[in-house]
Amino acid sequence: MKHIRNTVFMSAITLLVLLIGSARFDNNKKVVMSASFIVQAESMEVAATAVSRVGGHITHELGVINAVGATLSPAQQMQLPDTVRLYQNDAVEVSGIKGLDTFYPTLIGAARLHDQNITGMDVTVAVIDTGYWQQRNLNNNTDKDGRVLAQYDAIADSFDQWGAYAESDDHGHGAHISSIILSSGQAPDGAYNGVAPDANLVVVKAFDENGAGSYLDVIRAIDWIITNKEKYDIRVVNLSFSSEPQSFYWDDPMNQAVMRAWEAGIVVVAAAGNRGPDAMTIGVPGNVPYIITVGAMSDNYTPADGSDDILASFSAAGPTVEGFVKPEIVAPGGHMLGMMGGDSKLVIEHPEFFELGNFFTMSGTSQSTAVTSGIVALMLQHDPTLTPDEVKCRLMSSARPAVNDDGSLAYSIFQQGAGMVNAYNAVYSTATDCVNQTLDLTADLDGTAHFWGRANRDEAGNYYIMDLDGYMWADGY
Repeated sequence: MKHIRNTVFMSAITLLVLLIGSARFDNNKKVVMSASFIVQAESMEVAATAVSRVGGHITHELGVINAVGATLSPAQQMQLPDTVRLYQNDAVEVSGIKGLDTFYPTLIGAARLHDQNITGMDVTVAVIDTGYWQQRNLNNNTDKDGRVLAQYDAIADSFDQWGAYAESDDHGHGAHISSIILSSGQAPDGAYNGVAPDANLVVVKAFDENGAGSYLDVIRAIDWIITNKEKYDIRVVNLSFSSEPQSFYWDDPMNQAVMRAWEAGIVVVAAAGNRGPDAMTIGVPGNVPYIITVGAMSDNYTPADGSDDILASFSAAGPTVEGFVKPEIVAPGGHMLGMMGGDSKLVIEHPEFFELGNFFTMSGTSQSTAVTSGIVALMLQHDPTLTPDEVKCRLMSSARPAVNDDGSLAYSIFQQGAGMVNAYNAVYSTATDCVNQTLDLTADLDGTAHFWGRANRDEAGNYYIMDLDGYMWADGY
């Protein structure tokens, strides 16, 4: 019996993105009063035809998952054929928690790469968030050249009439994330504020001025990115939001869109979520086994010293319901400094975290996701031939887990994955064939096979990896 799902989206940053979305129905089509739905079939055309035949109104075309968004009355819902799948589309909202300053480009080794002119030049990162805030360090790269290639509004299904540089972020979250990834601003000592200060940016707005959105708008955003991948040479997509899973990873429509992006050759970096630290709290789309899911470390209020960093208390932990280890890696996510307009909703609501120069401090797995997206841009500048699987492999193989003085793990593999990211080591890694080897993305997407991880649970309630000694949930937890 399929069930209605109410999904809570949590922005992995400091913002909590509450997404109540994607309610799935059974073939008996239990009726709910909500008028907005995702209708999925063997193709988008078949789904559209089914909606049209019952008199429904099509609002979104979602070819990426063979679906349409539609407004349907209760009577129209009941008339749909049993061959279509119906998901409820509900609301999303964003809110944030803030912290103090941090020095993440130096901490993760990105500053060393900047000195070698590895700055993300010519690599395009798409950010799905609350929009764009116009500021010279976001507008321009280190050579003062414009680098915002496009801005698409997935809510209105349109380009901003004022062009790529139009201000569209009344909330502030999107600006903060973009700033962490690619700000070309400099500290007094000349260090760049962003991880990849020369990367190009494509802005995709899927959340409004209140941080509110829907599954439909996020899926349409991903669909647009895939469609325009070649036009803007989009290599990375940053997803700094997370929702509580209500089904297996393959049965979630947003996850299906994310998997299509990975299949298209786009590196997908997603937040683990802020529902930690308990086990099995990884959100959607971070529970997709193929992609890169990022947890958060906090600086312990010593931002220049990484030796005493600790796992952030909010960072979600694995394993997933299907038994996959998540997150793959952790990155700085506590007390993160980023740029934001002074009239943003977050600044108005929390002026105590706003500093001179339009800087704002926040904490969350959203921020750690942005750090990792910046690292991926550095990797792809150094070697543009890397596939998404190769990027994931090198990020993980170059990460280092937090350990105690006796060498034991400070945190479980289900909390820190392979460990703390290191941009320098990731760029120069030569590791290959170390991820996704037992999975088949094509089979997963066409429904002929789905996959399970190796995580298990013993009689005492401890999670462990089969055939791996020492990697148990209880270790160091």
